[in-house]
Amino acid sequence: MDAQRRGRGDQIDPADQWVLNPNTGEYELRLNPSGAQSPVSGARGSTRPTRAGGTRADVPPQRRRRGAPEEPPPGRRGGRRPVQRKPKKAKKALVWTGGTMAFVLVAVGAAGYFYLRHLEGNVTTTDVGSAGASNFSKDEAFSILIIGTDKRTGEGNEGYGDKGSSGHADTTILLHVAEDRSNATALSIPRDLIVNIPDCPTKLEDGSEKIVPGQRGVRFNRSLGEGGRDPGCTMRTVKENTGIQVDHFMMADFNAVKTLTTAVDGVDVCVEKPVNDKESKLVLPAGPSKVEGEQALAFVRTRKSFGNSGDLDRIKVQQQFLGSLMRKMSSGDTLTSPSKLLKLAEAATKALTVDQAIGSVGTLKDIALELKKVPTKNIAFTTVPVKDNPAETVKATVVLDESKAPQVFDMIRNDVSFTEVKEQKKKEKDAEAARLKGTKAPASEVRVRVLNGSAVSGAAQKTLQYLQVEEGVTKSENGGNAPAELAKTTLEYAPDQADQARRLADIMGLSGSALKPGESVTNAQGLPAMTLTLGKDFKGAGVKLDAPVEKADVEKSTADKVKCAS
Repeated sequence: MDAQRRGRGDQIDPADQWVLNPNTGEYELRLNPSGAQSPVSGARGSTRPTRAGGTRADVPPQRRRRGAPEEPPPGRRGGRRPVQRKPKKAKKALVWTGGTMAFVLVAVGAAGYFYLRHLEGNVTTTDVGSAGASNFSKDEAFSILIIGTDKRTGEGNEGYGDKGSSGHADTTILLHVAEDRSNATALSIPRDLIVNIPDCPTKLEDGSEKIVPGQRGVRFNRSLGEGGRDPGCTMRTVKENTGIQVDHFMMADFNAVKTLTTAVDGVDVCVEKPVNDKESKLVLPAGPSKVEGEQALAFVRTRKSFGNSGDLDRIKVQQQFLGSLMRKMSSGDTLTSPSKLLKLAEAATKALTVDQAIGSVGTLKDIALELKKVPTKNIAFTTVPVKDNPAETVKATVVLDESKAPQVFDMIRNDVSFTEVKEQKKKEKDAEAARLKGTKAPASEVRVRVLNGSAVSGAAQKTLQYLQVEEGVTKSENGGNAPAELAKTTLEYAPDQADQARRLADIMGLSGSALKPGESVTNAQGLPAMTLTLGKDFKGAGVKLDAPVEKADVEKSTADKVKCAS
């Protein structure tokens, strides 16, 4: 990536222009006042590769010499406005998960998000319609579905995957980040899991919409690619079979693993016994090793060298690899090297495909900032609990383990960590208790309208029936659907309704943070009433929202631990 190769003759490495600001602790771009620059959208003087593999000659110039006068930044004194590069239409060639997860891990880096400012043109977006969230919220929990396919895509990858595949969901991970950012869960979904795929609206290239019919009792990997199914179909399939709302998706190609591992000078892995896999061409001695490029890709793709050579054992190896990659990318050796950070960001965004809601630089930066708040010791890797399909004589597929899977899904829906995290700060707990402390009105005096902002059809009516019949809240009414879905249930009330609010909070199991002082509404009798809006945390009519969630007993690993593949 030297400047001579990129159309300049001053032999300046672009990475050398990023300088640590002692006041902020972050890297900033220093510009040369004496040389003209071509303005580009994003960071000034940034370097942007093209889809064809070339680059634009807008490399950051040499840093201003000490004592030299500083000129205003380019683009401030007339001239043509910078041309905004629009993201290309969604690629049909969908991709392998490892590289996508790698991008997520890159985002955790302390300074990495700054490079995203000039990389937006590398990102490809797909319109998934109502399958995901319309925007990204920094104040809520969020789930990103990381999808990979077996379609042969990317230079040098002709020999990988299924030659005739339309791009199935070969590897899939649901990454859930807790609302308080204290923990995250990476849930692997086996490709051979038997599921029901719902009808799926998809957007065609000409802007029209096509409904791809659903299927029952088929492999999960068919939720993508087959019949024109897009990533939104995979998102809908996850929600249909787990009850977990997926907010966004990310995909990347085989090359991301190669380039990202090379950019950080390799990733440390460990195997319990020597590996010599003729199919994946992976050759490793027993014990610790370092892999990068083609060897790293072989490590995450091999299935014959570990466990019983099945997909479930390969998932475990991939989880161990991703944990190691995370540790490497968050290490001081990586975070203090501008050249490594630049290469990582360039490689990741070139391979990245996301939903339109997170396709802007600003949103990707926000996701990066939220992800880096999660301690690696509290990032848990686990797999959907499954068992052999009892309908098969020759075991080739799996079904949900109903004794464990519902608990796993319930934990994720309710933001419960799979790791041990610190309790809420005492002053926050005291403030919570204070909001619920005080007199409570009789249930018969509580006037409330119930709105459905959850993902459960009929939730408002079921809750209304429960309140009236079981709890005696007879002055309640159904307000229909909320204007938008909410992550958490809320109760808005006027100051003179505080005693009613505390009674309803006690009935519903609402936390103090769910109570929102505001204004009352007028009910059907012309009287002031509170507004209860059910959120995605709704567990069912009569089930208190603060009821403890039973933790599932599942095998898991964490991103901070080194583990040898066996």
